[in-house]
Amino acid sequence: MVYCFFTGGCSARMGLRSLEAVRHLLETGTHEELTNALVGRHRYPRARSRYIVASRDFLTQHCGMRLFDKLESLEDPLARRDWLVAEKGIMGLGYKEASHYLRNIGYRGYAILDKHVLRCMAELGIIDEPKPPNTRLKYLSLEDLLKKFARRAGIDFDELDLVLWSMKTGEILK
Repeated sequence: MVYCFFTGGCSARMGLRSLEAVRHLLETGTHEELTNALVGRHRYPRARSRYIVASRDFLTQHCGMRLFDKLESLEDPLARRDWLVAEKGIMGLGYKEASHYLRNIGYRGYAILDKHVLRCMAELGIIDEPKPPNTRLKYLSLEDLLKKFARRAGIDFDELDLVLWSMKTGEILK
């Protein structure tokens, strides 16, 4: 989840560098310690440190840090992502990053609609313009268009956004 906090509005590489800088502080580091570790590595060291501490505190109190169990209790995939986005105790996750997190922990059926994927979708004629969705309904609509395209193209939906992303960035990370 912390990696997803770090990649929102920033590059995947910055997210990886930032994660390595704070890995040893994730369980017990203070806001100040996390911020200091991120200075020079992340664009928003104070805000992202706040996300970590607030979310860690909430998850400890809410589910004893057993987030996977909480997510498993939400059987509907949309409800699972909606909960991550709407839960005030978890900071820094919109639909794109909640989808990213869920995919990273093994859930399927969520599109990571970042600027690279949206540009490819526009170039492929799936959408008219690569404007990021700013509501749940718009996100779900774009995700549905990408699912339909994946079916028509015979490409696994859960792999398609990585293919599109790598076409724009020229790399595959993780």
